[in-house]
Amino acid sequence: MFTLVKRVHVFQPEDCGVKDILICNDKIVDIGDNLDFGLPNQNCIDGEGMLAIPGYIDQHVHVTGGGGEGSFKTRVPELKLSDCIKAGVTTVVGVLGTDGITRSVENLVAKTKGLNEEGITAYCLTGSYEYPTRTITGDVKKDIVFIQEILGVKIAISDHRSSYVTKQELTRLASAVRQAALISGKPGIIVFHLGNGKEQLDLVFQVLRDTDIPIKHFRPTHAQKVFDQAMEFANLGGYVDFTAGDDPRSIEQVLSALRSASDPGLITISTDSNGSMPRWNDKNEMIGLTAGVMTTLHGTIKSLIMEHGVDIPTAVSLGTRNVARALEMSGRKGSLGPGMDADIVLLDRDLNIRTVMAKGRLMMHEGEILVKGTFES
Repeated sequence: MFTLVKRVHVFQPEDCGVKDILICNDKIVDIGDNLDFGLPNQNCIDGEGMLAIPGYIDQHVHVTGGGGEGSFKTRVPELKLSDCIKAGVTTVVGVLGTDGITRSVENLVAKTKGLNEEGITAYCLTGSYEYPTRTITGDVKKDIVFIQEILGVKIAISDHRSSYVTKQELTRLASAVRQAALISGKPGIIVFHLGNGKEQLDLVFQVLRDTDIPIKHFRPTHAQKVFDQAMEFANLGGYVDFTAGDDPRSIEQVLSALRSASDPGLITISTDSNGSMPRWNDKNEMIGLTAGVMTTLHGTIKSLIMEHGVDIPTAVSLGTRNVARALEMSGRKGSLGPGMDADIVLLDRDLNIRTVMAKGRLMMHEGEILVKGTFES
């Protein structure tokens, strides 16, 4: 099946000008001028006046729902396929959160497999906030090596809900992830949920200082909570992830990170979609609760471009190329070019999402969602 997107302004994320994009099944075949070959069964999409960017990669999503800090009634619902499509997200990485008791890694992997079957690309992490790590096989290394969807592990630090892992425990966990990465050929990442605790990134810096484990395996997220240390970490060569938000302060923090980092390519954003976002007072009593939504990823990027003057390639890379490089997927994801997965988002002149393709399949066109999850009406 061939699809041709005609006369669209292509950002790979680099600006390539107005081009045609030729797609065969799930791959981009070519990007160039006048690519209309009149191929049999060719589907044409008129991209005139539109911008084409890579499909977003959201690397921190509570696909099975998060929450539960305010009792059972505060469990956030599961992610729906249409949540991804309307947000322009074509690749997700699922995670567990505070609750690794009523929600399991088994459930997470099953949901991840389901999202893949429904048409996007999905991965996940073993573990949750706690230590020892909850796994499927009983061993972090085996989870990463033998379960295709699992890329690494998640743990919480500097948070009153964490297990207060010691330096020795974290070192052993990082060593296990490193070994699994080498054996499996996966990135082998340790995603650190960061809370508002006193410890911040101190423990991570200690392990980096006292071991030979490469910094690429360590991935702090919610980095806005430890901004100065996060920038220090990035300037050592590590990737840091900021949580996208609709509020001006969240966007200003991402903007500050881009300006502060010696390499802006090490800055990424994710949404924490379907995870709970509790507010705590100074006694760590919950005084409010909302849930993350996936649309904040594009909303942040749009605001950076239209309100803060960030160039399109730099802004778009925060949710595409930078993430693909961090997850060692840059040969397939995060960019538009021959041989890449046909994950494409078309934006109108006001940078609104109008059309979404995932692995070459048209999921949204002209603002209408065409493909929904199995049980979505």
